[in-house]
Amino acid sequence: MKVIAVIPARYQSTRMPGKPLLDICGHPMLWWVYQNVKTVKEFDELYIATDDERIRAAAESWGAKVIMTTSDCSCLIDRLYQVSRVVEGDYYVSVNGDEPILEPEVMPKILPDFVDNERPVVRGLVRDFTSPTEVLDPGNIKIVVGQGGYSLYTSRSPIPYPHTTTQFRYKKYVGVECFNRKALEFYVSTPQTEIERIEDIGSIRFLEHGYRIHYTQVESDSLSIDTPRDLEKIRAVISKRLEANNV
Repeated sequence: MKVIAVIPARYQSTRMPGKPLLDICGHPMLWWVYQNVKTVKEFDELYIATDDERIRAAAESWGAKVIMTTSDCSCLIDRLYQVSRVVEGDYYVSVNGDEPILEPEVMPKILPDFVDNERPVVRGLVRDFTSPTEVLDPGNIKIVVGQGGYSLYTSRSPIPYPHTTTQFRYKKYVGVECFNRKALEFYVSTPQTEIERIEDIGSIRFLEHGYRIHYTQVESDSLSIDTPRDLEKIRAVISKRLEANNV
């Protein structure tokens, strides 16, 4: 089984332009993500996928392999598909470029123990939310997982609704996704669906067409950087880790 890891990175973030290159304790955010991903032995190759020369130059300066993608990618799945056109693999694992404290040990838990080239295979990771504020934030994607670990629905709203009890934990999308080539080909050849457009969540395209998405539960403290406040939180976490390691 050949696994290709990809870190999609775009410069033109609406809320935080230049986000991949924002400084965190002396290094760009993307550098921290790259350092974590490259330690995962289950990943056979690792690439940064971007359409921006500034990101390319920075990544190559620390030895990363870069694949340039087109500027019209609507989401990371489009960018991953373009990588799959030039790099052969059984599975393509996308690791979000804005989660610099995502633990390397949780990443390979997304991988299936089989190779399936006949039908679309889509897999993800979830963790429990740890605070009500996280649950209410529409930037945090919520996953309802049914029997066998397969997604029933994905939303920016708090789901399921606590009608009869509050004694459960909401599940949060963790920024790692896995696709085989069939899944990537399906996505780029199929028009956006209505619910996907409403929620602005790409993976819903698979669900609306009857394809299952498997989620593995992990323990993680990962936080995606979507706002300046998130950035300050991450800087504090990494600074504390560096002090603990006398770096």
